[in-house]
Amino acid sequence: MLKFLGPIALGVFAAVGAAGQERPDAPISDAAKMEVVETLGAKMRSNYVFPDVAEETAQELDRRAKAGAYREHDSSQAFADALRLDLREAGNDRHLQVRYNPSFREMENGDGTPSAEEIQQMRKDMAANGYGIYRTAQLPGNIGYLDVRFFGPTEFVGPAFESAIHLLAGSRAIIIDLRSNGGGDPSSVAQLASHFFAVGDERHLNSLYFRPEDETRDFWTVRSVNTRFTGPVYVLTSDYTFSGGEEFAYDLQTQERAVLIGETTGGGANPGGPVSLGHGFVAFIPTGRAINPITGTNWEHVGVVPEHAVAAEEALHVAYNMALAKAAEDEEDAGVRSELERLATETPAEMPTWKHPRE
Repeated sequence: MLKFLGPIALGVFAAVGAAGQERPDAPISDAAKMEVVETLGAKMRSNYVFPDVAEETAQELDRRAKAGAYREHDSSQAFADALRLDLREAGNDRHLQVRYNPSFREMENGDGTPSAEEIQQMRKDMAANGYGIYRTAQLPGNIGYLDVRFFGPTEFVGPAFESAIHLLAGSRAIIIDLRSNGGGDPSSVAQLASHFFAVGDERHLNSLYFRPEDETRDFWTVRSVNTRFTGPVYVLTSDYTFSGGEEFAYDLQTQERAVLIGETTGGGANPGGPVSLGHGFVAFIPTGRAINPITGTNWEHVGVVPEHAVAAEEALHVAYNMALAKAAEDEEDAGVRSELERLATETPAEMPTWKHPRE
C-alpha cells in the first residue's frame, strides 16, 4: 500500500498546490454528518498510529457531533472545514486531514495497490506538475539551485531527480529549496538524498513504523542512483516545509551532509494515506511514525531546526553567499577567488524569487 509523508494523496495532490482549485460543494444532512463522524472514528481506531490517541479523538468527535457542534454547517465544504479543525485539535497531529472530494475513490485493488488506470492517472499528474521539480538553475559563481515542491511516487519522479542532479553535478555547491515542499513518498525522499552521497557510502537514512502491519521499514541510500554530488549542499526551509520535505532536511542534517538555512519546519513526521469516509468525504490518517537511526526520534511537533535561522524570504540569499564564501575559501586561483568574493557582494538578477505558498 502506498504510504505518504504528507497528505499528498487526497485525490488532488495537496502538496502540489491544488488547494487553490475550486472544490465542489453540496448540502449535507445531519444524519450524513453523523455517519461521517462515526466512520472517521472507526477508521481512526483501526488505523491511527497511536491507539490511545485514536480512541480519545474518536470519542471527542462523537461527543461534539452529538452535542450539535456541526448542526449549523449545512454545506459539505463548511462541514469538512469544521470537522478538520476539530480532528486536528483533538488528535494534535497536523497530518490529520478531512476534505470534501466526491471524486476521490480508494484504490480499487484490495491490497491497496493502484490499478493500471490509477497508475496511468498518477503518471499524468506527475508529468503535469514537473515531477515535483519546480525549477533548476545555475546561479553566478557556478552555484546550483534545485526547487523541489513534492516527492511523488519514486517510479515516476526518480528519472526526473536523476536528470536534475545530472544538470547540476558540475556545480561548486548545490542549494536545495524545500520552502514550498509539502511532503510525499518517503522512498522518493531517500531516492533524492542518495544523489548526495558518494558511491559506496551507504547510509541508513530513516525508518518508519506502521501500526496496521505492525512492521518497520528501513530506508537507506539507493545503490542504483547514478549521478552523485559530493560537494557542499545547502537546504532551505520555511514554516510551510512539511512531512516528506522535513524528512529530507532532517535526514541530511543528521547525516551531517547539508547545512540548513531558513525557518523551523511545520512538525509532521507521521506517514499515512487517504481513506473514504462516505458521502464524498476523505480523510488522511497517519498510520506510522518516523524513527531516525541517529537520534532515535523524529521532528513531530517540534519541526526541523536549521543551523542558520533566518526568515524564509532571506534564506536563498544567505545560502548563496555562504556557498560563494566556501567556494572562495577552497579556490586556489587568486583571480577566480576574487571574482567569487565579488559575487558575494551582489544580488544576481537571475536569483529565483519565493512567495509563501499560503499567500
